Order: sequence, then C-alpha cells, then structure tokens
Amino acid sequence: MEISVSLPLDEGFLRRECPSCERQFKWFNGDTDNKPEDAEAVERYYCPYCGEPAAPDSWWTPEQLEYVQKIGLNAVTRRVRDELGDSMRALEKTGLLSVSLEGGDASDPAPISEPQDMVMVEPPCHYYEPIKIAEDWTEPVHCIVCGRAYVI
Repeated sequence: MEISVSLPLDEGFLRRECPSCERQFKWFNGDTDNKPEDAEAVERYYCPYCGEPAAPDSWWTPEQLEYVQKIGLNAVTRRVRDELGDSMRALEKTGLLSVSLEGGDASDPAPISEPQDMVMVEPPCHYYEPIKIAEDWTEPVHCIVCGRAYVI
C-alpha cells in the first residue's frame, strides 16, 4: 500500500526540526535552479543552528509526524474495513450468516498550515542550498550540506 501525503511549503521551503537541538528551520524542498549538475548527493544534513549531522529522514517536526501517521492510519483503517466488508458480504451470500459492520468513517486530519515566519539565508560554500532560519537568530549559521559555520 502506498500513500501520498503533501506537506505545506513556504515559498518552496519545507519546515524541518533538528533531532539534536530541536530548533526549527526550513530547507528548500527539491533542487534549486542554480544547483550544479555535478553536485554530490547529500548523505547527511547539518543543523544550521547547532551544526550536528543527521540522516535526511531524521528532520521531521512533531506536527508533521503526527499528521502523516494520522493520514496513514486512516488509509489503512479504510482499506481493512473495505476488505472486511467484502468478505462479510461473500459470507452472507452463502445464507449461513447474517453480518453487519458498524462504525464511522475515519476522516483525515485538517491540513497543516505553514506560516511565513523565517528569513532566507544562502551559505557561501553551497549557495544552491538556501535555508530559512529564525528571524531573531544572531549566532553563526551552519551550512546544511557540509556543516561549515558562517556569519550572516
């Protein structure tokens, strides 16, 4: 079973959360127009705030995880209910059983909103990987690709 889930973007930027310091930022979702063709694939990203690395699938916010889990659970519940209903109808046709299936239909959660609440910065080393950070951040920022710190 494959389920497609869309998460909201802020001008192409997806909200992320560092698994180490738990601060939130946004990285560009996909490739930018100025990404070099010979740019290497990223095996781990660095937090722009604390500089700690983590695998690409480690940066979900709690809200994103909860939303995706609810969507997935509802899809599985609907599928099991449909298949169980089909099986019950087949049994009823034999005339040996009378079965009824009750329960409400699981509705998907309301979409997550994405405020435009951060400022964009481009690292000098990997200019094609812009990020958005908290407007009030005054410390050095780390490149999400190589971890190098730079001052904004």
